[in-house]
Amino acid sequence: MRWVKQRKTIATLSALVALAGCMPTSQTTSPSRAIAPQPAIHTPSDSTLALARYYGNLQADLLTQGLLRTDGGGVDTPYSARQLAQNYETIAFYDEYESGSWKRRQDGAPSKLRRWSVPVKVAVEFGNSVPVEQRQLDGTNVRLFAERLARVTNHPIRMAPQDSANFNVLFMGYDDHGQMMQRLRQIVPQMDPGSFRVIETMPRSTHCLMLSYSAKHNAHDIRRSIVVIRAEHPDILRKSCVHEEMAQGLGLINDSLEARPSIFNDNDEFAFLTTHDEQLLRMHYDPRLRIGMGLEEARPIIAQLARAATGGS
Repeated sequence: MRWVKQRKTIATLSALVALAGCMPTSQTTSPSRAIAPQPAIHTPSDSTLALARYYGNLQADLLTQGLLRTDGGGVDTPYSARQLAQNYETIAFYDEYESGSWKRRQDGAPSKLRRWSVPVKVAVEFGNSVPVEQRQLDGTNVRLFAERLARVTNHPIRMAPQDSANFNVLFMGYDDHGQMMQRLRQIVPQMDPGSFRVIETMPRSTHCLMLSYSAKHNAHDIRRSIVVIRAEHPDILRKSCVHEEMAQGLGLINDSLEARPSIFNDNDEFAFLTTHDEQLLRMHYDPRLRIGMGLEEARPIIAQLARAATGGS
């Protein structure tokens, strides 16, 4: 079964597909090797330079508009327990696209709760074009965010070698296209043609994307996630992609224009995970909510969790 999600600006593609045997067991490399060896000196192509200029100008424009906030919200972004509960329902239980297709959903029916039941093991990989200094910064951002996600969800999330990872974060530039497609075939040999085409023909408007695959025996039990982030992004946009796509790779795959302060919103007001978003993730991995649970059954629990999170009604 596949769920699909795309965004215009910081774009997400998520696909939950039955996947057997997606938990590698061998560990023959050290965790430090997940951040690739020293690359050879790379001369960027004209296309890469043009993309870097475009995304640099875009980030500057968003910042000028007061977007990509990094403060996480404050007195200007209050929300109640009712709003938190509603935001959680929209982001955790609804899909923009029909399962198993690339068509937008028309029925508006909720799906069932999706999350990880097994430990999440994260590995970072880089295209050959990515400079050493950028690799060090991005690798650190992923590691620190994985540690934050582990604290927030109380779910085991840690860095791991590439050959034992089930959550792959790939920083790839335009000049790394062939390397990226080859690596995706290695990670998920049975990737469906639709997902493969979307990645292969990724337009400039797609900044980053995420795919998730479920266990063969349970379509709502996530067993692998893959995040692809454009290396041409300036620092804030790259880190923003890390936060949103890794968080969505844990099971919160939808967005809501009502969610504020939140990165689960297409308006780009906030660049990084907010306190509101931490509460959503904490609720999502609360043991009172179960994988495969329907919205009607979950709704009273969601309301209870939201009241506890906000201290209000």
